[in-house]
Amino acid sequence: MGDLLLVRHGETEWSVSGRHTSWTDLPLTSHGEEQAKSLVPLLSSRTWALVLTSPLERAVRTAELAGLGGAVAEPDLHEWDYGGYEGVTTVDIHRTRPDWDLWRDGVPPGPEGHPGESPAEVGARADRVLARVDEVLSGSTGDVVLVAHAHFLRVLTARRLGLPPAEGRLFQLATGTVSRLSTEHDRPVIAEWNVRA
Repeated sequence: MGDLLLVRHGETEWSVSGRHTSWTDLPLTSHGEEQAKSLVPLLSSRTWALVLTSPLERAVRTAELAGLGGAVAEPDLHEWDYGGYEGVTTVDIHRTRPDWDLWRDGVPPGPEGHPGESPAEVGARADRVLARVDEVLSGSTGDVVLVAHAHFLRVLTARRLGLPPAEGRLFQLATGTVSRLSTEHDRPVIAEWNVRA
């Protein structure tokens, strides 16, 4: 059975400033493009059974620059819908809600089409992705790679390890990194985390 690799997209202007970014389709910064290119040596020696990417430009471009040809856009890899907190930093949120915690409290509704998501709703999307991943990994000797976003990949990691979605809070994930989820004694484990070239 192959491994599941997680690639967080490269840096954007909002990732630098700490603004919550879900549906806002920002490009990579020049540094973000360099981060993505630097992943080639970490990924080029692997055989891919499946390459999935979030449909957003920052993830698609990261996959391209990292040498992950043939990537398929998967809507469920979209970042957590931050609702009314889109574009807002945690520091700004704490000015009016000092005890707010994304993992516990979720987000308020945003504009039409962006009601926001709870940890459980993000977890349900992660579970759908993992079901697809498991189907591929069980019938292949290759690996699967997902190119997506920090909070979503953190929730997906929690679910892969059998934890509740909100336990994604335990897994900090930097831009332009590769993480590898594998198995040991038939149990899912973190084999590598936040690896840079």
